[in-house]
Amino acid sequence: MSWLLFMDESGHDHRIIPYEVRGGFAVHASKLWPFIQAVRTLEQSTFGGHLHDHGSEVKGTKLLAKERFMWERQGPRFDEPTRRKHALNFLNSTRQGRTPRRDEFTAFGQACVAFTEGVILLLQSHEAKIFAAMTPKVEKPPQTPADFLRKDHVFLFERFFYFLESQRETGLLVLDETDKTEDRRFVHCLEKYFTLTQTGRQRTQWIVPVPFFVESDMAYGVQVADLCIYCLNWGLRLTGMSEPTRKEIEPFVWLLDRIIWRGEGYRDGQVFKTHGVVYVPDPYAARAAQ
Repeated sequence: MSWLLFMDESGHDHRIIPYEVRGGFAVHASKLWPFIQAVRTLEQSTFGGHLHDHGSEVKGTKLLAKERFMWERQGPRFDEPTRRKHALNFLNSTRQGRTPRRDEFTAFGQACVAFTEGVILLLQSHEAKIFAAMTPKVEKPPQTPADFLRKDHVFLFERFFYFLESQRETGLLVLDETDKTEDRRFVHCLEKYFTLTQTGRQRTQWIVPVPFFVESDMAYGVQVADLCIYCLNWGLRLTGMSEPTRKEIEPFVWLLDRIIWRGEGYRDGQVFKTHGVVYVPDPYAARAAQ
């Protein structure tokens, strides 16, 4: 059996997101379908329906925008049936051509927060592991080759490799299908790394070097990966990271911390303690990660 690493990226458009993050969560193949079913059930019980039926997605920018927390706090705390009813009315309001009522805004904000917490708890109960590489928002240096695999990506796959080696099982990469040109470029970079470098060739002992691409609106795994790394981007700070956090996001990171992989790695004959989230100050320079 294998582990699947569902990956997405956050902040690479260099807008308001503080860092660039690539990563997501790994789940064992035997637990994938039960996890997907559990997420769908949670979505139904929280919102009264599935978000994609209403033109939305399970994504950080959709569920954890600042106004969602403003709505959550603007009214009384609803019990679950009442919250579900009002949240569904909120989702239906666009189709009905009307502005949502105040209690519908409140219920939808509460549902977004409850759903995010519930998804993280489902990841924990299905023994998922978090992996991510974080880096400042940087422009590509002109002298960098187009087929150069960035250092943050190298460190990310290094952590995933250490985990797979400890499990003695292979790992598959599952990515969000975005811009086809960028997807091809990334695959080309992966191919060169895994076939032309000594370290990359070693990593193929456990990592299948050919990623699978899916459309995010059809894949709960990639959407959940997006939600996880959105939380990390706004709520986790490692040594050397100075951008401010969003305080309302930090409780989700405390929950995610329980499933960030922790184990042992090795380099130059030395064994060291490591974990699945890494900060790389400069993704284009050969320097150590934090």
